[in-house]
Amino acid sequence: MKTRMKEYRARLGLTQEKLAEMVGVRRETIIFLEQGKYNPSLKLAYGIARVLGATIEDIFILDDKER
Repeated sequence: MKTRMKEYRARLGLTQEKLAEMVGVRRETIIFLEQGKYNPSLKLAYGIARVLGATIEDIFILDDKER
């Protein structure tokens, strides 16, 4: 899964640590999400999108191969 988390996070001046704290996960989870190595639960995706002021679809891009 592709993600635009880093781009949106940078716009808000949030560190990975701060975003992790705001959504209730470890920094490593944010790192893995940004690298596309981990797919978030719906609850986590919603929380991240809410904090970043975007929609889930804006942040997480599902590859056609994954459908």
